[in-house]
Amino acid sequence: MTFYIDTKKSGSAGKISCFLKKCILEHSENWKELVFLCIGTDRLTGDCLGPYVGQQLTSRLPGKIHVYGTLSHPVHALNLCDTSSHICRRHPHALVIAIDASLGQKKHLGYVTIGNGALYPGAAVQKELPPVGDIHITGIVNTAGIMEQLTLQTTRLSTVISLADKITEGILAAIPHSIQQTCFIQKL
Repeated sequence: MTFYIDTKKSGSAGKISCFLKKCILEHSENWKELVFLCIGTDRLTGDCLGPYVGQQLTSRLPGKIHVYGTLSHPVHALNLCDTSSHICRRHPHALVIAIDASLGQKKHLGYVTIGNGALYPGAAVQKELPPVGDIHITGIVNTAGIMEQLTLQTTRLSTVISLADKITEGILAAIPHSIQQTCFIQKL
């Protein structure tokens, strides 16, 4: 099941936190560390949501939570397979939460989606990349249709930043509770 959260409504960060906690708790027995895989590039406004969230998380999460993909070191189509392999080798018992920008219906512009299961990066621009993550979070930055690459280039930065801020706020609110519920600190 995928949850849709309208970030233009009050309390949206709390809803993101709540749904993320639900997804994490469904995996409570299967992991020993937490990894955020923030996908995208800083070279396309519409695709920088993941790296921007990663940048914020890197400076605000406890040191035992790992973040891959920031504005200065993005994870994108050219290095996603290598990064994913690296995560599997270095963090074999990790719960991976994949974060990426997405395109969607006009009525869902500004929404965040959260759900269990892998993320399919690059699907909106017809790139065939491997699915990643145990939980996925996407921010719908613009509308899907024709010429998706141009759509990502002309996406409003304010939309991306607003979505990224809500996602980050929701994650930061969810993580302490999730860590406590799953005895994360004791497992390390």
